[in-house]
Parts: sequence; structure tokens; C-alpha cells
Amino acid sequence: MMGYHYTAIGDSLTTGFGALPGNGFVPVYRRMAERRLRAQVSLTNLGVNGLTTEGLEQRLKSDYHYRMAIRDADLITISIGGNDLIKAAKAAGGRPGELSPLLQKALRNCKRNYGDIMGTITQLKAGLRKPYIIRIVGLYNPYPQVDEATDWVRAFNRYVAGYSSPVCGFAPVYREFAGNEQALLFIDHLHPNGRGYQVIANKLNELGYGRLGH
Repeated sequence: MMGYHYTAIGDSLTTGFGALPGNGFVPVYRRMAERRLRAQVSLTNLGVNGLTTEGLEQRLKSDYHYRMAIRDADLITISIGGNDLIKAAKAAGGRPGELSPLLQKALRNCKRNYGDIMGTITQLKAGLRKPYIIRIVGLYNPYPQVDEATDWVRAFNRYVAGYSSPVCGFAPVYREFAGNEQALLFIDHLHPNGRGYQVIANKLNELGYGRLGH
């Protein structure tokens, strides 16, 4: 095989929002993958700013372009879930009594949607003989000062790490960002900056390339 195809799906982290062009984790990781696999890696970036787990689930079920890009991919990265948290926190609007129930509901929905996302990808890949790998980007906490948000992010990461398998790898970034938000986040305090994206790409690269590496 002459080369590999990388499909990136997810939210504004996948689009690289907050960094200069070419400095999001997706292009940086693609270059790392080329070096490690010693082969050309072509890219389809389907990231959408503001996308939630529900939005991604809908696209994977009904958008032909998304479905074909997943079917054709040797390497898939997923960054999703952060907007589920952000939307719930914003809906609480600083009313502390409403934050916990809204976050709990958002986490339940998020887990269910994530299960559907992973199930749909498995279905799309069923019957294809070509080996492929999935890499999941863990969440950092965009609201480090809010204890409930910390709990949410940790619970989300525990859940998603449960998908780890020979095909699927989980890249934890929570510890790298915790306490280093000044250095790693863009001026909006929500998105990574170039350095933050480099941290994410490094974590993905550290997981290796499993079945593609042979």
C-alpha cells in the first residue's frame, strides 16, 4: 500500500480553532503519522465548530460524505464532547442550583450519543478487510474553577477510555492542561492555542499506530 487516509471528525478542536492554519492537532498529527508510518497520509478534515455529540451522531447516520470518509479511512480521530459540557454550563447561566442537574443530564445524553457514534463507525467498517485505527481525544476542563465541570470531564474521560481496544486508543490530555491553562489555551480560555494543539498531537502520536504500523 502506497499511503494511508486519515479522516478527522469532531468539533472546533478538529478544525484547529484558536491556532494558526496548519497548527491544529489534526495537521500536526498527520505529519507525525507520515513520519512514523513512512508513507504518505492524505487527510479529510470534517471538523465543525460548535459540534456536539448529538450533531456528530446525526451526521454519521445521515450524511453520505461523512459516511464515505469514515469507510475510506485507515486512521480516524474523534474530538467531541466539550460542547455538550459548554452548552449545559451556559444554560445554567450562573445559577448554581441548576448547574448539577443540567450537567448530569448532559453527561447521560453525551454517553448515549457517544455509544451511537462508536456503533455507527463499527457498522460503517463492518465487512471491510482493510485494518483501521480510531484515536479518541480526551477532554481537558475549559472551566477549571468549577468543581462540577471537573467532575464532568473526569467522568466523560473515564467513560470514553472504556472504548480502548487494539483498534481504538484514548489520548488523555486532562493532566497536561490542568494548571497549565495560561500556557496552553487561546485567549478565549476555551480552545487550545498552537502549543495546546501540539500537546494533543503528541498524546495521539504516543499511542502508536497499531495495526497500521505493520
